[in-house]
Amino acid sequence: MKYERFEDLSIWKAAMDLAHSVYRLTHDRFFTQRIDLRNQLRHAALSVSNNIAEGFERGSTAELIVFLSIARGSAGEVRSMLHFVDRSPEADHLKSDVSNLTSVAESCSRHIRSWTEKLISTDIKSQHFLSNQTQSKLETNLHPQEFHQQIHEVVKNARGHNYIETEKEL
Repeated sequence: MKYERFEDLSIWKAAMDLAHSVYRLTHDRFFTQRIDLRNQLRHAALSVSNNIAEGFERGSTAELIVFLSIARGSAGEVRSMLHFVDRSPEADHLKSDVSNLTSVAESCSRHIRSWTEKLISTDIKSQHFLSNQTQSKLETNLHPQEFHQQIHEVVKNARGHNYIETEKEL
């Protein structure tokens, strides 16, 4: 199956679920006096799905890898803030929710890392990652449309190897 829209990506859907869950959590009274924590947590959670979407839409493997790295960093930021909440005595009533969300953020991070590693190890990369010899070979052997098709095949193969499948774990 060829993915033409980021909305069809399982990892984007999982990241969006994370953001919605964080927004629900931050409606709790604990966050009433901690507006900066609430806003930063919401921003970081939404940043995961937004960066997956932006990287996908950019169209090049190199840019996708950069934005996946940023998305993974945001997932780590969410986990860090959730650990802070978990250590706050005033948030004892949120421990179960925080634990669940920490697991979801960690799952997103793992899947982003796996997909990124697959993209990095592929033979087809953007010019940023190509050696001069490989770049010359691709430029002489492929028309732009063929190169674009091969990139789509790499992404398709990554999906086929469960590098971005997350529904089973979530």
